Amino acid sequence: QVQLVESGGGLVQPGGSLRLSCATSGFIFSSATMAWYRQAPGKQRELVARITNDGSTHYADAVNGRFTISRDNAKRTINLQMNSLKPEDTALYYCNAARWALVYWGQGTQVTVSA
Repeated sequence: QVQLVESGGGLVQPGGSLRLSCATSGFIFSSATMAWYRQAPGKQRELVARITNDGSTHYADAVNGRFTISRDNAKRTINLQMNSLKPEDTALYYCNAARWALVYWGQGTQVTVSA
């Protein structure tokens, strides 16, 4: 059974930092492209950051330079270090795994940036 379990969300003030983690099981993690998406109320889900199986990364323009995605193949986890958070970063953040035609999603973790 495939599982992606996000953690680390919460309430943070503007300018603060959070670190999201995604623990996985049930698929071949080392060959999967992993990603973080987010969805704010009333908006479409959007890609935040992606990391391929060989470690190549891609970031959305809105978070480039503030967020860092990483993976640990031995622990089957990915992380998203989020710095200099802004109110517009408020959203439900989802972990995503893609391998060939298979795509898996976690349940999401809420990030709220507010004073």
